[in-house]
Amino acid sequence: MEDRCSVNSPRRTLSFSKNRKGFVYQDDKWASGFGVSGEHGPKPSEVYGFVGSISTVVAAVIFLVWACVPENWLHSVGIFYYPSRYWALAVPAYLMVTVVLAIGFYIGLNFMATPPPTSFSTMFDEFGREPLNSIPSRDDDEQPIEPISDLGIDKINRVMFSNFK
Repeated sequence: MEDRCSVNSPRRTLSFSKNRKGFVYQDDKWASGFGVSGEHGPKPSEVYGFVGSISTVVAAVIFLVWACVPENWLHSVGIFYYPSRYWALAVPAYLMVTVVLAIGFYIGLNFMATPPPTSFSTMFDEFGREPLNSIPSRDDDEQPIEPISDLGIDKINRVMFSNFK
C-alpha cells in the first residue's frame, strides 16, 4: 500500500502521493463545476469568453458590411435579401435616445422622491439620536468616549455662520 495523506478543505479534497506528481482530485465531479477539469483542457469560462469575443467581432463586421457596402456589391456577391438600411441608423439612434431618457427619468424620480429643503424630514428622521448630557466627568485626563449621536441644527448653524454677524 502506498503512503497517502489527504488534505480536507472546504472546497475540495486533495490527495498527495509519492508515486504521482502534483495533486489528484478525489471528487472530480464536484471540482468540474468550478472550472477544474480532470484532463488538462481549457476551463468552460475560457471557452465561452473566446467564443463570445469571436462572435462579437463577426457580428460587428457583418453589421458594418450591411450598413456601408453599396447594394450593387452585395448583389454581385449573391446577397439579395437583407434588412432595410434604415435600421442601420434607426436602431443605434433609438438605443442612444432610450439610454438618455432612462437616465433623465431616473434623475427626475430622485428629485421627486427628495423632500423639499424646508421640510423637517431633511433634518430629523426616525433613526436620529439626541446627544446624552448625563456623561459623568472625571478628575483625571481620561474622558469617556461620548456615545454616537446626531449634531443639532443649532450647533451646525453656530459653527458655520457665527462669523457672518
